[in-house]
Amino acid sequence: MTGTLNRRGFLASTGAAAGALTFLGPKGLKAQEGQTLRYALSTYPPSFDAWASTGSAAGAIKLMIHRGLLSYGPDGALRGELAENWEVDDEGAWVFTLREGAFWHDGSPVTSADVAWTVTEAQKPDSAALFQAQLALITSVETPDERTVRMVTDRPLATLPGWFAHYHMPILKDGEAQDSLIGAGPFTFDSTERGVSIRLGAFGDYYKEGLPKLGGIEAIVYADENLRVTALEAGDVDLIEYVPWQAMQQIEDNSSLKLDAVDGPFMYLTFNGSRPPFDNPLVRRAVAHAINRDDIAAAAFYGRGGSLAHLPIADASEFYQEDLSQGWAYDPEQAQALLAEAGYPDGFDCVMLSTAQYGMHQSTAEVCQAYLSMVGINVQLDLPEWATRVQKGNDGQYDLAVMGTTADNNDPDGLATVLDGSLPPSFVRSYGMETPEISDLFARARATFDLEERIALYRQLEEIALETTPMTGLAWRSQGYAMKSGIEGFTNLPGQLTFYSPITLEDVMAG
Repeated sequence: MTGTLNRRGFLASTGAAAGALTFLGPKGLKAQEGQTLRYALSTYPPSFDAWASTGSAAGAIKLMIHRGLLSYGPDGALRGELAENWEVDDEGAWVFTLREGAFWHDGSPVTSADVAWTVTEAQKPDSAALFQAQLALITSVETPDERTVRMVTDRPLATLPGWFAHYHMPILKDGEAQDSLIGAGPFTFDSTERGVSIRLGAFGDYYKEGLPKLGGIEAIVYADENLRVTALEAGDVDLIEYVPWQAMQQIEDNSSLKLDAVDGPFMYLTFNGSRPPFDNPLVRRAVAHAINRDDIAAAAFYGRGGSLAHLPIADASEFYQEDLSQGWAYDPEQAQALLAEAGYPDGFDCVMLSTAQYGMHQSTAEVCQAYLSMVGINVQLDLPEWATRVQKGNDGQYDLAVMGTTADNNDPDGLATVLDGSLPPSFVRSYGMETPEISDLFARARATFDLEERIALYRQLEEIALETTPMTGLAWRSQGYAMKSGIEGFTNLPGQLTFYSPITLEDVMAG
């Protein structure tokens, strides 16, 4: 992997960066406030459920409409949003102080009662919230006044603030539906043409003075990645997400455009652990050793990526373990030996779920299919559009599946969503896969603030993951946003935080 991930402490905080009016672009265009930004989405959100994991395009819309207690700044450091301060009290509870002047889009103030209601609703077993299992560790939420929230847990939880910075964990108004489009963010929902576009306007009572700088956003769906680039080049849109890797160079070479790309997202395989053959860890390890990851980086990402043969912990992280970095290295002979040991000396047939909507998902699946055939595993590809792929993943309608995402943050605890089998079913994790040792190590690492102890615990976790293979890493990838050169204020956040980047739309001015 190239590049360096932000290594600030996961509890660090910083103030929001202020935008600046500058002259930009080859023609000296001036960035202007009050304009409408045309934002090209890679897909229409499968739902507007505020707390469910439904992909990064849905996350972008949530970051326009909603806000959490915390978020991440352009430098990757944790910062306040609806909360202006957070700390652990003498009894080990997390206390959040809400900022004054935060309002819902209907004009009512944001209060501690809204936070308490959000936590109580999202921690219910049937909430479908991404953080349902984590929030269930909060035993009570106290609201001594309208601006104070005290979250009590039965053991220390060093990573709790990060849960409330995630774009799938915004605060909702007390009593609102989970798919409510009344938020406290910088933009208000105006209208939508389902499958085509979503229109949003600037919220005049947003709690950050002078923001948003835009008058509104029109989010337009361009599911075809090549058409997304063509639309930007033709001036039909101002900013696009999910820049296809084969187009990055041409964008960099175009003086009227600019590319902002970071390393951090990764590709991996998940397994259906509820039935043979992938209920057997020997088979999963065989798959991990059967694939030449360099060919994925070349075929899917045009060299803008790298092999990932271990858990997706970057080499710039203090939690990185050099001696474990080739734990799933390409070794077809070992793969065949593991298959024979598992009782499949002649291989087997199976279905691999992916999607044709994102080229890198399909290309990754095709490379995996080719290499698995060399060890006797005959793969049939299932390539539906994205919303169907999400549903099939949630329902376990596959044998193994290609997935691409980031961790929840740059701390290893952010990998729980892709590794921890004790969490509710989700398309981002293997289906029906119990991981008791891994789940326990995540819990123990959350309960300590001591860095060296956390490093040791995460090392144990990675060793167990390499042996049991609840998922297998495939490739790091560069993730890019592209925009007109006159766009100012948008920042692609570092490392695993790249999909949080639409948080910076509040600072954007369009030229």
